[in-house]
Order: sequence, then structure tokens, then C-alpha cells
Amino acid sequence: MDYVSALLPPAVMAVFFVGLIRVIVKTQGGANKAKEDAIVDAALARAENGSRTPGGEAKG
Repeated sequence: MDYVSALLPPAVMAVFFVGLIRVIVKTQGGANKAKEDAIVDAALARAENGSRTPGGEAKG
């Protein structure tokens, strides 16, 4: 019975890992995808504009 106690924890972890991946994949996209993408794009644009001076040259 040592082999059962040795193999059970990795098998249980594998099952939970597959379940986690399925949940992650299923929750991607959806109704809020465009809203989330717009928020990320705005944050990236704000960060990019914040790292430059009004003359367009990078701060040093």
C-alpha cells in the first residue's frame, strides 16, 4: 500500500491543476473583455506618455 500513498498526492494535485486551468481558460474573454482591454490600453498609454517630456524626448 506504500505505492498508493506515494502516488495519490501527485494524482490529486494533477486533477486540481487541470481543473484550475479549465477555470482560467473559461473565464478569459466574455462580456468584460473589451472593457478590461480598454483599461489596460489606457494604463499603457498613460505610462508611455508619463515617461516622456513634452518635447517628445525621453527623460534621462
